[in-house]
Amino acid sequence: MKHLQVTVQVDDDRSPEFFTLLAASPVITEARLIDWSLTAGEQSTLLYTVDGDPTAFAERAANTAGIDSVDLSDTTQGQTYVMVVMRPQETPLFAAIHRATSQAGIIVRKPIIYRNGTMSARVVGNAAALQRALEAAPDSVDVQIDEIGRIESHDDDPVARLSDRQREAVTAALDLGYYTQPRKATHNDIAAELNCAPPTASDHLQKAEANIIRTVMDTFRSGTPNSSRQQDSSRR
Repeated sequence: MKHLQVTVQVDDDRSPEFFTLLAASPVITEARLIDWSLTAGEQSTLLYTVDGDPTAFAERAANTAGIDSVDLSDTTQGQTYVMVVMRPQETPLFAAIHRATSQAGIIVRKPIIYRNGTMSARVVGNAAALQRALEAAPDSVDVQIDEIGRIESHDDDPVARLSDRQREAVTAALDLGYYTQPRKATHNDIAAELNCAPPTASDHLQKAEANIIRTVMDTFRSGTPNSSRQQDSSRR
């Protein structure tokens, strides 16, 4: 079983309007497809998070071919949830995504990230299924493989990467209010809870926080062609 990090570039003259709104809008920094219900019927429901101003996006998207409705959540710290009901078969790009997510032996993992005119995703599957998916990409789509590897256990679970002591330190910090604003606890308080010295408690916290942040960023950060882990690339 292999793990691919891929970046998709769509020809400008054949780019679906909805894709352009997500990936190349001047008012949207980044959009992420975080969940979906892709059915065998005409309609599918997709849930995005959008960083930026969603108002103009929602108004234009609602009038885009293949889009039946667009609903926005309240915006919190510049991020908005966007639920879209669409007919993916009317747009070749989304029809290709639909086929890929429905194909046996392959999983397109969440989130799919839209930014800088591209779409990035992580794909897991057996070699034959992955090859079929790449070969089935529409002519208007340029698929670049940024990274090839084997899937690792717990690669998306930040807590699973913590040692027992690091997990205890984070739990104590949460319970004592160390991460609240204003802060209600110090390293001394956490050390007392863990029955260790304050520098030791600080060390556990720093290592735990680094592991959590690294895992979260690895999950949401798309690969780049210049990545040191790049092993292969293929264009269609």
